[in-house]
Amino acid sequence: MAKNLVIVESPAKAKTIEKFLGSDYQVESSYGHIADLPSKEIGVDVLNGFKPKYEVSPDKKALVTKLKGLAKKAEMVWLASDEDREGEAISWHLAEELNLKPENTKRIVFHEITKTAILKAIENPRAINYDLVNAQQARRVLDRLVGYELSPVLWRKIKGGLSAGRVQSVSVRLIVEREREIQNFNAVASYSVVAEFANEAGKTFKAKLPKNFNTKKEAEDFLNKNIGSIYKVADLETKPTKKSPAAPFTTSTLQQEAARKLYLPVGITMQLAQRLYEAGLITYMRTDSVNLSNDAMNAAEAEIIKSYGKEFSKPRTFTTKSKGAQEAHEAIRPTDMSRHTVNIDRDQARLYDLIWKRTLASQMSDAQLERTNVKIEANNHKELFAATGEVLLFEGFLKVYLEGNDDDDEEQEGMLPAMKVNEKLQNNFITATERYTRPPARYTEASLVKKLEELGIGRPSTYAPTISTIINRNYVEKGNLEGQERNYTQLTLQAGKLGEKLLKENTGSDKGKLVPTDIGTIVTDFLVKNFEKILDYNFTAKVEQDFDEIAEGNVNWAKMMQEFYDQFHPNVKDVEANAERESGERILGKHPESGKTVLVRLGKFGAMAQIGDAEDEEKKFASLRPEQNIGTITLEEALNLFLLPKALGTYQGEEVEVSLGRFGPFIRFGKVFVSLPKGEEPLDVDFERAKVLIDEKIQADAPIAVYKGEGVQKGTGRFGPFIKWNGIFINVSKKYNFDNLSQSDIEELIEDKIQKNIDKVIHNWEEEGILVQKARWGRSEITKGKIKIELSKEVDATKLTLAEVQEMIEKKAPAKKAAAKKTTATKKPAAKKTAAKKK
Repeated sequence: MAKNLVIVESPAKAKTIEKFLGSDYQVESSYGHIADLPSKEIGVDVLNGFKPKYEVSPDKKALVTKLKGLAKKAEMVWLASDEDREGEAISWHLAEELNLKPENTKRIVFHEITKTAILKAIENPRAINYDLVNAQQARRVLDRLVGYELSPVLWRKIKGGLSAGRVQSVSVRLIVEREREIQNFNAVASYSVVAEFANEAGKTFKAKLPKNFNTKKEAEDFLNKNIGSIYKVADLETKPTKKSPAAPFTTSTLQQEAARKLYLPVGITMQLAQRLYEAGLITYMRTDSVNLSNDAMNAAEAEIIKSYGKEFSKPRTFTTKSKGAQEAHEAIRPTDMSRHTVNIDRDQARLYDLIWKRTLASQMSDAQLERTNVKIEANNHKELFAATGEVLLFEGFLKVYLEGNDDDDEEQEGMLPAMKVNEKLQNNFITATERYTRPPARYTEASLVKKLEELGIGRPSTYAPTISTIINRNYVEKGNLEGQERNYTQLTLQAGKLGEKLLKENTGSDKGKLVPTDIGTIVTDFLVKNFEKILDYNFTAKVEQDFDEIAEGNVNWAKMMQEFYDQFHPNVKDVEANAERESGERILGKHPESGKTVLVRLGKFGAMAQIGDAEDEEKKFASLRPEQNIGTITLEEALNLFLLPKALGTYQGEEVEVSLGRFGPFIRFGKVFVSLPKGEEPLDVDFERAKVLIDEKIQADAPIAVYKGEGVQKGTGRFGPFIKWNGIFINVSKKYNFDNLSQSDIEELIEDKIQKNIDKVIHNWEEEGILVQKARWGRSEITKGKIKIELSKEVDATKLTLAEVQEMIEKKAPAKKAAAKKTTATKKPAAKKTAAKKK
């Protein structure tokens, strides 16, 4: 048995650290937090200093028992969770739950998982930092209070199953307000003028007129002025300039740049960075500091000189601009600057490459450029054309890296040919192109992170889970609209003749952008109206500053919580008692025939249109289509919804109709449902078109074989080609010819799948309807009806008894409705553990 037990929070981290420590050390993983607030109650004693009630989740009990046993046998326990507030809280929970003695417990932290860093940490242990623990507790408790008190209000006043959160609700508000800016934006057209010239040497370049024309006539008049014009260089200015590199990555800038350059969602970026960190390849990935250690700067300098030459090196330090940044931390950087690439998973390798280039570039020389500004005049009018170009004299950091840009419209300046003042120029053509002003861009995941950071809302560890939460809860969705075609005019003057042509452009595409749903908009409006302070950007940022003050030991966390709750709780009670129900109702107008009110609102199953007001006993309802929303639907579009379902006729003895469902328009043919192809308008579908789609569906669903009396069908889904037999979906690998599956292929696929399903089963208590089976990534899971419990890798599912499994299910099962109606509070058992106190 090893003398020393080291506990980290992830198995990958444990595996890496084990390489650096000798046989006297045993490294184990806690798999994240081993204790948290209970899931089925608020778990905070608001009457007694906001003491949290922590409990070990059922799937962690076996792990805790194992760690307790190991801790008792070890001479020293080293708590080595991450160096941030979450990591400090994990170490504290371990110390409490494992009953560790202070004299046999040491806390160590490190910014990178390298042998040098680990051994240095072992040599410099410290005690648990209770200021950091309390900062984490303050965030956890405050967010629990907000969620548990606001969510029931939303259930009563809007719709069941909704939730609210301090940072998530503010994030949705940003997206809703941006959407309203876009909806209220009126595009204005103007004409921009660009000319192509050639110098005396015949080299061409383009120049712009610095102003736009408001009308087509003004643009035509200007082009006509240029008929027969003679041009020359009126002024030429050349001056040196430089570009400096961006700072090394923080969490938010890494998320933004990975989105721009690698097209990675924020959550995926953090998963990849976590793996790189745990493998010892980069430093800790949750940081808001742009600092580099002296060792890192020296290593970067050595690598730059070795790879590019001394003239490319310029060591420099950067200042963090974000609010509440922890300067003691480092920026995200490679642990070994001499390692240019890593031979691992493709996406991890791409992210590592980005981090390496950004870090190295930050310590490189400025790029030296020469900027040239040229003004061009005509002999017969006073308007001047202007051209700007850059010549790169010395690459500097651009040899390695250039930061991305969020502005899709930004034009890169090119090079200009050599010219001199009074040089005559040949005009090839001049265009005046109609261009429309553009509304503010919808947020992407990356630009939302940037905005949250600018406002001081959230911290590095919160951005990715916040975005995941608002998408998963259907407050926001990723846009998928291709946009609409818009005509615009281009006038061209060439060879003394004025021409005109009509062009098309795509506008309004929201693909991949964050778009608020109806429910997201309605919840936001309700919260802003009734809980203005909670949704206030400055208040949310002030709370983050309070957490920082707690972490510094300057503020008592319970006192901060009391001040917040004294204002928040009465506000909740007032809204519960007095606020009206909110459905997002919007009146569109009157029905052209009946004269009844036509409106849209949120219904039990989503957004819906309604003919007739609340008192009308013969109201009609229709669901909005997936691409429609309450805020923008027109009266005509709403009325069209009531034209569905539309009967088309009878085919093969079955009624055929086109209708609209939750997942889009479809054709119903008896008991067969056929989804319309994407973009096809249901009201345009006639009987002949319906027959074609029905025949295609019947042919696609026809059995390709029969096995044990059951038909076998095939198709292609999200995860590739599959066959379906007896209700079982079976993926077809590339080793088979999917287009020409033989009977033996089909039988082999089915038998293999049946055997795999048998091999997965660990326990099957049929009478109780309980199944324990193997799951993904070496884990196991318990299922009973709709209840599913995923167990950690540390749990040996083969040793579980029926009684133990039933206890887990009991805790996981949703509370019965009858119990929820009780009005008198029952006495809760005393909390096992309360807030951290300095020892």
